[in-house]
Amino acid sequence: MKTCLIVDDSSVIRKVARRILEGLDFQIKEAEDGEQALDVCRKGLPEAILLDWNMPNMDGYEFLRSLRRMPGGDSPKVVFCTTENDVAHIARALHAGANEYIMKPFDREIVEAKFQEVGLL
Repeated sequence: MKTCLIVDDSSVIRKVARRILEGLDFQIKEAEDGEQALDVCRKGLPEAILLDWNMPNMDGYEFLRSLRRMPGGDSPKVVFCTTENDVAHIARALHAGANEYIMKPFDREIVEAKFQEVGLL
């Protein structure tokens, strides 16, 4: 079973994403911010990361840059999931190493389609 790390400071978003991804046969780990997410990744890299942009302590962009510098940190498929929808944010995320981008609010169809696009399903 593949593992997905859900990184979002909203417990509601984590709960919704967990339900969707468990339905797609993922084992779920959660983190409330980029610092917690890095701790999880140091213990074992997931195959997928659903990543929020705006979080306290360490935002999604800084987390992604740190992840990609870790040994093996280039392997997880990272899907940004955020309300930031301007082209500059999207370009910055993709340049930092994101594989895909989902806009909030999202549903199972959107998550499933993006995870298929990056080869996770």
